[in-house]
Amino acid sequence: MSFDFSSFTESVISSIGPGASSRVKRCFPILVRKMHEFLIEADVTTEEWMDACNLLIAAGKVSSDKRNEMVLVTDVFGIESLVTALDQTRPERLAAVDKLEEARKTPATFSAILGPFYRYGVPVQPNGTSIIRQDEPGAPYTHLFGTIYGPDGKPVPNALVDVWHDAPDGLYDAQSPEKPEYHCRGRFRTDENGRYETYCLRPVPYPIPFDHQAGQLLKIMDRHPYRPAHIHFWIEAPGCRTLVTQIFDSLSDYLKDDSVFAVKDDLVVEFKPIPPHFKPPPELEGKLQYELQQDFHLQSNE
Repeated sequence: MSFDFSSFTESVISSIGPGASSRVKRCFPILVRKMHEFLIEADVTTEEWMDACNLLIAAGKVSSDKRNEMVLVTDVFGIESLVTALDQTRPERLAAVDKLEEARKTPATFSAILGPFYRYGVPVQPNGTSIIRQDEPGAPYTHLFGTIYGPDGKPVPNALVDVWHDAPDGLYDAQSPEKPEYHCRGRFRTDENGRYETYCLRPVPYPIPFDHQAGQLLKIMDRHPYRPAHIHFWIEAPGCRTLVTQIFDSLSDYLKDDSVFAVKDDLVVEFKPIPPHFKPPPELEGKLQYELQQDFHLQSNE
């Protein structure tokens, strides 16, 4: 029995109607061809395909406003990291040759994945206040600060800086009901000099949740679930492309084998001892161990 696989693929592509958007007309033929090529080259069985469909269905059922299992599933394949890299490099890749040198003069901070534990609607709090919502005895308290720069290289006042990281037990607030709301999470507006400031903890490495479908995939591929210690940022400013990124502790494990492939060399940072002359807020007296200055350079949204 014979089957014309090539003709079959083309018949699926040709079924796209004239009313489809230009983006669909461009992208879907590529998608169909690549999916069909994979299925044919891997000689996928019906049972294997149904297992894949059931995995995606189960991941959807697990997902909620506090955990996105579908994002985790894509993360373990490096898909989100690849898409963020495409987003960030697109302006330069598409720029005319005479604009390439200009584009290179103001390099933007590298992006990184959003991850499954971002929370919308976190209240904006006064710049310079702490995101540590409960006392963490013995934890490495950190003074985190920096400046947000626009595409022109000038500081950006009133930029929105969203910060979040894991607690010393390796869990985010969304994973642990006993943690105070928004523990190790906060949003700020930069001051007139484009500066943001907060007090946080030095994060720790942790395993991505591997109790559901993302974990099943890691097990199938004989891979570990761990991520290096990092702090997430989401930065918005008028006229600028929103920056979603992470910074990674230079002394952390798993920098070379991050389970979701998000580490970039330019995002690896050094936590430094707090200067002896620094005066923290009274409630943090005697607790601060480190400081971390991290500036960010935004791209134009044009």
